[in-house]
Parts: sequence; structure tokens; C-alpha cells
Amino acid sequence: MADSPITPPPGDPIGARPGQEACPRHPDRVTGLRCTRCERPACPECLREASVGYQCVDCVNEGRRTTRTARTFVGAELTGPKTLVTPLLIAVNVLMFVITAVQSGSLVDNARGSSLFQALVMWTPAVAIEDEWWRLVTSGFLHFGPAHLALNMIALYVLGRDLEPVFGRLRFTAVYFVSMLGGGVAVYLFGATLSAVAGASGAVYGLMGAMLVAVLRLKLSPGPALGVIGLNVVLSFTLPGISLLGHLGGLVIGAALTAGLVYAPARKRDTYQAVVIAGAVVLLVVLVFVRTGQLL
Repeated sequence: MADSPITPPPGDPIGARPGQEACPRHPDRVTGLRCTRCERPACPECLREASVGYQCVDCVNEGRRTTRTARTFVGAELTGPKTLVTPLLIAVNVLMFVITAVQSGSLVDNARGSSLFQALVMWTPAVAIEDEWWRLVTSGFLHFGPAHLALNMIALYVLGRDLEPVFGRLRFTAVYFVSMLGGGVAVYLFGATLSAVAGASGAVYGLMGAMLVAVLRLKLSPGPALGVIGLNVVLSFTLPGISLLGHLGGLVIGAALTAGLVYAPARKRDTYQAVVIAGAVVLLVVLVFVRTGQLL
């Protein structure tokens, strides 16, 4: 008489003891553990610690899909105080300064003799006649000497440390670059035709404007923000060699753009904010074309 193999019934794998079943994800593993949410059996590899007991990976993933993500008043995901864009921008500015200093052979007079500086600095005839429109933005990564660089980078660090976690990386980057463009366009529209302008001040002032609008949106006291802005505006008027137009252009654009971001309706907020950012860029580009037509 031949022996016939005995096939265990489903859910009762070979080697299982009373009260044990196979893990749905790993049928070859028997377990006495269960998910506290769905009560299905699960091996230790498929369980995750929860607020009460342990949940299987399927329930954890389902919970993540159904749980509403915490967001700031601007609409960014609340991820904590970490910053990425701010230190990256500082690093790029420092790198550009090092390159221009090496090319010029001077730490203080880095603008003279640097081919990179001459190719990227904001100079109205180059924009209008040579169509070198990138100077409106690239000039924001150049600085006249280490003191100019240090002042702007310290301000960028202080403002970015507070604004980037609240705005989120994309919105913060948009405010920074559109403000930088706004400063360059203001110089192009109203500045002296043959003056070379450079510096991150337009973008930094845009962040100051963003800070002020954010404070007003949260109904906090605007005194400290207004004090910082007022002091910097006074310095722009009194210190020689400072581009007041670039500062004011960045401040106005940064504040206006941020107002569109923070006062956007919660429903379809991302779409509304994208339209606001795109609209600001289009407006500045149109102003550049109008000014170019006047100069030619």
C-alpha cells in the first residue's frame, strides 16, 4: 500500500501551531502576531509600530493615504525647520565670488578683470542691444567685494531660515528668483543706462517684503519687520554705490507676489498660486520688452 501525501487546508500551513496562521505577504511564514487594525496575521517583518500596538504595512499605507497632511498657512507641507534652498543659494553666491576673485586676481576688486563678471553683470546696453536678457537674473549672483557678499549672505541666511520652512522649497525659490528678476527689471526700467549693477540685494529685499506680508497675514506685530526694512532702505539712500532701484524693485515684487500666495483661497490653492507666480513673471517680461522698444 502506497503512502499518499496529506495536503494541509488553506490557512493552516505545515509547521503551524494552534493559534498560528500564514502571513498573507509571506505564505511560507507562520505567525501568531496580528495587525491591531485589520486583525489579519502578519509576520514581524510586515508589522510597524503604531500609537496602539502594531499595524501591518497595508494598513499603514492606507492610513497615510487617508490622513490629511499638515500644511502651513501658505500651503507648504509642514516638514520642520530644515532648509535646503537657502544654504544652496549661499553656496552658489560664494562660488561665483570665488571664481570672479580668481579671474581678477583680487579679493576686493573682483569685478575688474573677471570675464565671468563682465558677462553676467546687469548692464542695460547689453540687455537692450545684444539681447543678453539673462543679465537681469545672473547679476543677482555677483558681488562687488567680500563685504558686499557677506552682508547679503547674512541677510539671506536669517530670512531664509525663517521663511523657507513656512513657504516650502518651491514657493520660497519662486519668491527669491522673481524678486531677483524684479530688482533687475527695476534697474532696467529706471536706472542709469551705463551703470553696471550686481548683487543679491533685490532678492533679499524681496524676502523682506515676503516676511512683512507673512507677518500681516498671521496678524502679528509688523514692527520688527518694518524696522528691518526701514533701516535697510535708509542705508540704500545713504551709502554710496548702492542700487536703490534694485532694492525697491525686489521689495515691491516680493511683497506683491507673497500677498498672492498667502491670501490664495484654500480651495485650489496650488493652482491659484501657480497662476500668480506665472503672472508676475509674464508682467516683468512684458515690461522688459516695452523698455527695450523705448531704448532702441
